[in-house]
Amino acid sequence: MAGSAELQDLRARLARAQSVVVLTGAGISADSGVHTFRGADGLWRNFRAEDLATPEAFARDPRLVWEWYNWRRELIATTRPNPAHHALVEMERRAQRFWLITQNVDGLHRDAGSETLSEIHGNIWMVRCTGCGQISENRQVPIPILPSCSACQGLLRPHIVWFGESLAQRDLDQSDAALESCEVMLIIGTSGVVYPAASFAPVAKQAGAFVAEVNLDPTPNSDLVDVTIRGRASDTVPLLL
Repeated sequence: MAGSAELQDLRARLARAQSVVVLTGAGISADSGVHTFRGADGLWRNFRAEDLATPEAFARDPRLVWEWYNWRRELIATTRPNPAHHALVEMERRAQRFWLITQNVDGLHRDAGSETLSEIHGNIWMVRCTGCGQISENRQVPIPILPSCSACQGLLRPHIVWFGESLAQRDLDQSDAALESCEVMLIIGTSGVVYPAASFAPVAKQAGAFVAEVNLDPTPNSDLVDVTIRGRASDTVPLLL
């Protein structure tokens, strides 16, 4: 666990860094009341998230998949960004170069005001037409099932990267460029074991960055990073300003 001296050192490094990259995961959203939908929380009507968030499941039963996503959207709609989200917005404002990479699909970073970011797994409030490919925002709660495209009347799907699908190349390129040039990297609320996020800390370290982890529990990255701060994201991230 990081002591006050380590916290002050990290705060000072962030203050003078010209380039900062932040990677966030489920831990930062948990403080807003967003469930992870993995493990015990991943069961819905006896379905696991891993069985529903696939192209095959959508092709087989799009209504079932949309009912699940509508349920998730209804839950997320009741949540709000927490102090950690807002602290990262302020960190972005202060930094000369800043990039936020999030694995979360809840859209809370954007709701808080973050602008320079990659939502590498997508955003639950965005939809994509399976016909013409148009991507648009949709905040309907509940969303009509089955939702259709306003342009071509094609079936809409959540603009989410499902299991078995590749991440957007643009997001990967932006993230890689930011990681290779950053001076400080923060890893907040994620175990960092799922690729490509699992490679981000090593890339930043190899580029010479100071890497810090903020998490409640030890992770596979804990032995790799320069400092670890134990605690809830909503409590600890604001202390870094």
